[in-house]
This record gives sequence, C-alpha cells and structure tokens, in this order.
Amino acid sequence: MSVTPERPSRHPVDAAPPLPQLILGGIQHVAAMYAGVVAPPLVIGAAVGLSPGQLALLISAALFTAGLATLVQTLGFWRFGARLPLVNGVTFAAVAPILSIAAQHRDSNALGVVYGATLAGGVFVVFAAPFFSKLTRFFPPVVTGTVITLIGISLLPVAVQWIAAQHKSAKPTGLVLAGITLVAVLVFTRFLTGFWSRIALLLGLVAGTAVAWPMGQVDTSTLRQAPVFGIVTPFHFGTPTFDIAAIVSMLIVMLVVMAESTADLLALGEIVDRPTTSRVLADGLRADGLSTAVGTIFGGFACTAFAQNIGLVSLTRMVSRYVVAASGVVLVLLGVFPVTGGIVALVPQPVLGGAGLVLFGSVAVSGVRTLAKASFEHPVNVAIVAASLGVGLIPIAMPDFYSGFPAALQVVLNSGISAGCVTAVVLNLVLRPRLIERSTVKELSSVS
Repeated sequence: MSVTPERPSRHPVDAAPPLPQLILGGIQHVAAMYAGVVAPPLVIGAAVGLSPGQLALLISAALFTAGLATLVQTLGFWRFGARLPLVNGVTFAAVAPILSIAAQHRDSNALGVVYGATLAGGVFVVFAAPFFSKLTRFFPPVVTGTVITLIGISLLPVAVQWIAAQHKSAKPTGLVLAGITLVAVLVFTRFLTGFWSRIALLLGLVAGTAVAWPMGQVDTSTLRQAPVFGIVTPFHFGTPTFDIAAIVSMLIVMLVVMAESTADLLALGEIVDRPTTSRVLADGLRADGLSTAVGTIFGGFACTAFAQNIGLVSLTRMVSRYVVAASGVVLVLLGVFPVTGGIVALVPQPVLGGAGLVLFGSVAVSGVRTLAKASFEHPVNVAIVAASLGVGLIPIAMPDFYSGFPAALQVVLNSGISAGCVTAVVLNLVLRPRLIERSTVKELSSVS
C-alpha cells in the first residue's frame, strides 16, 4: 500500500487570514504608521512654500506611493519584494538632504531637482542591491540584536513627542489620554483572546480617541476640509532635473537607507521565524529602489521599511504578509480618497504616543531576544554591544551633537540606527576574529 507524502505546511507568513481579519489588521498597521508617513511631506512642502491645496496633494502622493511600495514588498514580482510583512513609506533620513537641495535651488525648479536626485538614488539601489545583500555575513546575532534594540530605543522618543503633541513639555490632558490608551492596549492584550488580542493596538487607539472626543482633543478640521477624491498626476510637482551635487547627496542617503532596511529585514526575519537570506534581502532592497524611483513620478520620496510596523508584527504575532498587503491597499485608497485619510488623522497624537510606548518597546524586546542567541561569556561580545548602543544613543540623547560635522557625515551620524549599525559591524569585524581564534585554541588544548 502506497502512502501519500504529506505536503509541507505553509509558513504563517504565506497564510492569508479571513477577509475581516485582513481588513482590520491592515487598518491597524496604517494607524501605527500614518503619522510617520505624512510628516516628511509636511516638512518638505512647508519648506518649499507649497499652498495648502498643493500640500494636501503632496501628502496624498506620499500615502499613495507608500501603498504601492508596501504591495511590492509584501506580494512581490520576479526579483522585487521580500515577500515579508513589511510596511514601506517615506523615510525621514532623506528630509534634511532634501531641504538642503531645495534651499540651493529655491529660485528654480527645486522639487524637480529633488525628484531627479531621488530617481537616480532609486535606480542606484536597484543595481546595488545584489552586492549589498552579500553583507549579511557581517550581521551575526551580536550585531543584529544590537541594531534591532537600537531601532526600538530610537523610536521611543517619537512616542514621547506624540504624548507631548510636539510641545516642549506634556500637558495633563495629553498624559491622561496617553495613560488611558496605554492601559487599554495592555488590558486588551491580556484579557482578549484569538484575533481580538492581535488587534489590541487598534482597539486601544479607538478607545483613546473615544475618550479624547468629549474632551475636545479630536481635531475634525482635516476631515471636513479633505476632498473626497484627488490623485496626483504624473510629475505634478515638477519634471525631474538631474543635478550632480544633489544626486551625490541623495546617493549617500540611499546607502543609509539600505543599511537601515537591511537591519529591518533581518529583524523581521527573526520575528516571523523565517531567516532573511541574501536573496530575500536583495529582493527587498530592489523593491525599495524601484518604489523610490517610480514614486517620483507621482510625487513620492525615498521609501524604506517602517520599523514601528515591525514592532506591531512582534506585538500582535500577525505575521501574514497578506495582512500588511491589505494595509498597502488602504494606503493607496487614502492617497486616492483624501477624505479617508482624514478619518485616520482623527486620532490625537497623545493617543498615538500611549500606544507607541508599547509598540516601539516591543521592537527593543525583539532585539534583546536576538541578543540572547549570542554568547556573553566572552567580554568581546559585551564590549561590541555596549559600545554600539552607546554610539547609537548619542543622537537620541543630544540631537545637535554632530551639528558641527560635514553634512555628508551628519546623514549617517544623526541616525542612531545607522551609527550604531556601522559601529557594531566594524567592531565585530575587528574584535571577533581574535575571539574565534582564542576559542579555537582553547578547544584544541582541551582535546589534546
């Protein structure tokens, strides 16, 4: 009697949950990253003097291109897309260089020069991805764990700023709303079961907003003023113009973006229990480059992974890439129908901050979990982690610490994630060979 071989079970990343779970899970991801994706176009649009109507279109373009980028990363085609639950959006790493480029071309087609440099940067990433992906051997647990921990720690100040609503100090109302939201998320996580516990963050945001509404803390003006439909036509903000100095500046930014995306992809692979191979990494970086290049057509900017959504995957354990693909569809709809974006924007910043404390903290916890795989019996590993965390925390503790350095260096050093990542990789290369050599000698002596 022949026995039919069992089919290998599908990895949870590739399993699609029921439609209601897809929709709610996708909305939860959008709620977690909405503020982050609209902030860069807000800053850039204001700096180049766009009118309120044009600024609204620029924000819609950022949402629309973030949705396209997320769909490419999660669903993938050919050699583009990591096919992991990875949300993509506009990176803040490019904001400072973009403002510098715009200031230098204020009397001409400033945004056109920005888009020309961004387009070149995107094409560069597409071709550089296969070579950059070979660097995974430089990311053992002692490095990846340090970087993941830094990602979480670097994001925590964002949650604190949300609680303070971008003011210098928090108001009692903001603290109350953040506290209620934080408690709600913890209670829902603890006492709800199944799917409902996985959307505890979304339920906490709804609860916090419901409390904020009668307190007069919900701003409905964005919803009232938002048009029902609006899409950015190709090259609406200017035809790409190629300036050598601007392109060089953007290429440096894209190297930083690739380093951060590498760390994010490695972190996500650890969280979903699907190790990130060099091929997956190359495909993910290619998707970043393609999304960045194509996004310039519709008014978008450089795209990268959103670490806060990696934290959400870790917190909820909803690892299906189709859930995140649903968030990509939601982002596209937000870009095409700005009125729906107004609904998401109803959530007050203190409410986002309360949820962010758990959300971003969970990323740091994932880093600690990865560090547990490294041996700390050797002082070398302790030194690598300690020094890298110290360097990475400098721009977090004092944002203007590197203000006197050249602009090109500031792009790397002002990102705690990038600075810590470079430090960890270099120290691992310099110190660990001697550690391995000593370990080998010890093993040989014990055998003899």
